[in-house]
Parts: sequence; C-alpha cells; structure tokens
Amino acid sequence: MHKGTPGEQKIQAQQQSRARAERFYRRQMRTSLSERMVRLIGQQEMVFVATADMDGNCDCSPRFGGAGFVLVLDDRTLAYPEYRGNGVFASLGNILENPHVGLVFLDFFDTTVGLHVNGSADSYVPSELPSSLLAYLEKEQPKIDSAVERWVVITVDEAYIHCSKHVPSLEKKEKAIRWGTDDREAKSDDYFLRSARRESRRVRENSSDRPTD
Repeated sequence: MHKGTPGEQKIQAQQQSRARAERFYRRQMRTSLSERMVRLIGQQEMVFVATADMDGNCDCSPRFGGAGFVLVLDDRTLAYPEYRGNGVFASLGNILENPHVGLVFLDFFDTTVGLHVNGSADSYVPSELPSSLLAYLEKEQPKIDSAVERWVVITVDEAYIHCSKHVPSLEKKEKAIRWGTDDREAKSDDYFLRSARRESRRVRENSSDRPTD
C-alpha cells in the first residue's frame, strides 16, 4: 500500500489527517488501471500532463484529441500522440531529463469524476516505436487526428480518483478543430500579445506626455 511521501506525511501530521489519508491510500490507490478507469480514459478528449526537468522546474500542459486519443495498451501502459505544436517541446524536453510524469483526466460532461495517473514516460519518433505500441496500432488501427510528431508512452506507477465534488459540470459546444494548423488566427496566436502591445503603447504615450525639465 502507498504510504505517502515524506512531505505528504509531514503535512498530514500538521493537519491531523493521517487516518483519512491512510483510508484513501487503502481504498483508492492502485498500481494498475481498473476496467472502469480504462473506460473513463477511452471517453476523454483532453488530458493534463505535468512534467518537470532535472532541477524540478515544472510544466503542466493539456493534450487534446478525439475521444480515446490516449491509448490503453494494457493495464500498466498508456500512450498518446504529440501533434504539431509551437515547436518548443516543453513537456518532451522535461521527459527527456526526468521521466516522472503525472496525468489528470477530468470528465466534465458526464460523471465529473477525475483520474490521476502517475508514472514514468518516454517519447519516440514514429519510425522507432516500441513493439507494444506498434502492435497495438497495427491491430486496433485507432483514429489519429493529425500527423504525429512523436508518441509518448507511460508506464503506470499509480492511479487514483479525483473526487467529483469540486469539478464543474460543463456543456460541450461544437467547434471545428484544425489539428496541427499553423494558421495564427485559428490558434488565437496574438490573444495575449494584443493586450501587451496596447499596454506598451499606453506606456509610450504616457511617457511622451510628461513635461521635460
């Protein structure tokens, strides 16, 4: 049974929650995926991916795809495709330095239940896939939404629930997804840049209005 990290145990002692935490570890934490966890993953179009580099600098990025784009190869192995993005590869760069990864799936539209999956990851170019992923793709032929730049394969260390009590229930609206596009308007590329430019312009205007000695 998971005993908690030293940091968890210290905070649990301060907050007097050790008994509650032990009950959670005992009832909820698994070292493999249950059938119900697999079904939830197969329904999701989004997952949050948390990584850190070798110095502990963190990044959390969402990944998207059609329902079931995160593949369950077996009860201890997941895989998902990396489509064309901004070319920074923050998550993949972190994984190269530090394989520890945390995934969070949130079912906003049905159960409002979430699922944490923690484990170790590696990434592969499509021409050099591990045999387990290659066999899965050849047998199952899952729908792939766009050209895949790399595949990420995760070995599961632990999986557990994120309870539904604070998760909002959302309504899904239709949106045309342009997978892998470089079109700046489709990406809302300058969403934050527009406000930055306006702020910069205001600063320049205010500076020019100041009286000089």
